[in-house]
Amino acid sequence: MVKQRKILFLSPYPVDKAPSQRLKYEQYFSEMKKKGYTVQVSPFVTEAFWDIIYQKGYIFQKVFYTIIGYLNRFKDLFRLQKYDVVYVHLWVTPFGFPIFEWAVRKLSKKIIYDIDDMVFLGHSSDANRFFEGLKGKNKMIYMMKHADHVITCTPTLDDFVRQYNSKTTDISSTIDTERYRPKRHQSKETITLGWSGSHSTSKYVKLLEPILLQLLEKGYSFNVLVIGDSNFKFNNPKIKLTAVPWSLETEVKDLKKIDIGLYPLPDEPWVLGKSGLKALQYMALGIPTIATKIGANTRIIENGVNGFLASNDEEWVKALERLIQDEDLRNRIGKEATRTVENHFSIHSTSPTYISILDELTME
Repeated sequence: MVKQRKILFLSPYPVDKAPSQRLKYEQYFSEMKKKGYTVQVSPFVTEAFWDIIYQKGYIFQKVFYTIIGYLNRFKDLFRLQKYDVVYVHLWVTPFGFPIFEWAVRKLSKKIIYDIDDMVFLGHSSDANRFFEGLKGKNKMIYMMKHADHVITCTPTLDDFVRQYNSKTTDISSTIDTERYRPKRHQSKETITLGWSGSHSTSKYVKLLEPILLQLLEKGYSFNVLVIGDSNFKFNNPKIKLTAVPWSLETEVKDLKKIDIGLYPLPDEPWVLGKSGLKALQYMALGIPTIATKIGANTRIIENGVNGFLASNDEEWVKALERLIQDEDLRNRIGKEATRTVENHFSIHSTSPTYISILDELTME
């Protein structure tokens, strides 16, 4: 009789909430179960905490729920030995020294550490600046050093981890192409430029404000849709804006309202750990995408073929003008983008890699 293999996922956030979890390892739960693994998840952040974590204020509630998270992690320590593999995403606990990470390492048979973004450099949403100085940035380095295997998401991040651990695998964020079916393109008088992300990264959309104002001055008509930060505002009210909260139930429907996908990023070390997830989401739906020419975007997008890469304001304006003016170009780029995702960045193309890592650790 084959032994049932057990995995415990120690995650920062609840299931089906955070993109770094949903569009990475959470998509493979069903495949893991098919291969004989029992999957259990222990999030640090509860559902109630998630509802307020990116809202300004609520300091006392955030402190209370953080204490609850630490208590739950303490209870987790007493069951780690039951699992063949403990899978840690980002951190075990968010603040201070890597004490809990040390304890998890000592008590676990095997550990997979999954790191998304260059989180060890420090990053926080505007709503949680108060807690930024408390974050345990050296926790990530500890986990890199002591994990049995590390899963990264970009070549830059993978190279960084290899300073500490040679057992790493670069697996990009991936898309469920059964759920992300290409949209039907329709002729429109007014184009919708769109962005989807989190409260902590919506500030990057403001990098495009001068570019959008240039387009308005040239007489172009468009709307901007921001998904994931309902409080987002441009400084200039001339830009027609709709900002809506993110919802799992409406995610794909909302994304399909976008005619041209936007993925602006600043030129800073933090973004070199980003896997180009937003671009992949747009592209899977057949949405022509313009992204900053930096990091993993350059391995996803071939400029002028399946999307556009822009290094400066002039290139952003030029790419936007071309796509706004040319419906046939939007359709052609969108189809090629969908093909790219299906062939290289779908869960079908990467699930064997995840399973092979698990199998190697549990069969040793």
